[in-house]
Amino acid sequence: MQAYIVRQPILDEKQDVLGYEILYQEKMGNSQNENSDVKAASAIENFLIQFDSDRFLDGKMAFINFTPNLLLRNIPKIFSPQKLVIQIDDDTIINPSAQSQVYEYKKKGYSIAINGFEFALRYFSILDVVDIIKVNLSGNKESLSNIVNIGKSFNKDIIAYNVNDEETFNLARELGFTYMQGSYVAEVLPTTVHKLNHMQSNFFQLMVAVTKDEPNVDEIEIIISRDVSLTFSLLKLVNSAYFALRHRAKSVKQALVILGLGQLKQWIYLLSFKQDDGSMPEELIRISFLRANFCAELLHFAKDMPISKSEAYLIGMFSTLGSLMEVSLEEALTEISVSDEIKLALTKQEGRCGILYMLILAYEKADWKNMTIYADQLGIPMNIITQKYFECVEYVNTIWNDLTRTNEEIESSEEEEKN
Repeated sequence: MQAYIVRQPILDEKQDVLGYEILYQEKMGNSQNENSDVKAASAIENFLIQFDSDRFLDGKMAFINFTPNLLLRNIPKIFSPQKLVIQIDDDTIINPSAQSQVYEYKKKGYSIAINGFEFALRYFSILDVVDIIKVNLSGNKESLSNIVNIGKSFNKDIIAYNVNDEETFNLARELGFTYMQGSYVAEVLPTTVHKLNHMQSNFFQLMVAVTKDEPNVDEIEIIISRDVSLTFSLLKLVNSAYFALRHRAKSVKQALVILGLGQLKQWIYLLSFKQDDGSMPEELIRISFLRANFCAELLHFAKDMPISKSEAYLIGMFSTLGSLMEVSLEEALTEISVSDEIKLALTKQEGRCGILYMLILAYEKADWKNMTIYADQLGIPMNIITQKYFECVEYVNTIWNDLTRTNEEIESSEEEEKN
């Protein structure tokens, strides 16, 4: 039995993350009609036992759907009330025993969310214990405004989900939803951001690394490679007319070799004057970093790939470049030199690299059917995909926490190590 599990961020208009919905599916061998409780229980078990859920969620709330039977069997109690939002569907609302159990969980401090809220008495009957109303934006849009107004009048947080395109995103903003969730949301920047900004903490670490008495090129490569804007700026610089290269650099390591430590220090010094008070939404940076690592890890298992691991990394890293620069991805890629395989993968999803990129996107969206098709086409064993996804998420979260630590936290940690 193979579990597929992915987290999908729920964000506010400032791109701050409220929590992650845990989406899952079980691959059940030859049986096509397994009980939904078995699927849900098994997926939750995989999530809790096989992986470190705290690192996977990075301290955020987990939104998880629970069937009536799972509620009655006290499965949510595996989680602490501070870490879980219990999501319930229509079948729970119409089940008297399950509804009674929801009230008990509320008394114990759990947050409750209703999926797919509608104008029906059965929804209003349980509204007093509900904290969050989730509204499906892929369905009927006629009554959405009234649903938002009613929810706010009852002091409920309102989440729009299935926000998967620009039209739906604009509608959700117009209607005043508190939070949004969907494939389009995580890649959209506030309209006030119009250029690339470098993560200040990462940029500071880079400055420290290059000013050491004996700089470590491998360390410098790692620091630059985890920031999409630094990677972009470096490749654009070394492939500019100034260097007049016969063969253009296509990886961070190639760019560092060409630039040399002396000119690298000058480049960083110039970049330090380009910082401003604008900040980059965390989740967008995490997405580019996660996709980069996920692509690079899966490449190892894919057959007949025409690119290297470092090039697979760039597919994931540059997948958010259009959003970062507020231009089309095609236009953004004209600014740098990458292989034709990477460009075709990102802009047209063509070739075997395009299949790898589509696999990554399908997994993000919990589109398990297409994910399985793409994995089969690349010859990637199904049993390693979720494992690699979790490993990459935990790695990215660990790096991110290191990057965003304050000077006080760093000094305190160093003091503890000394003692």
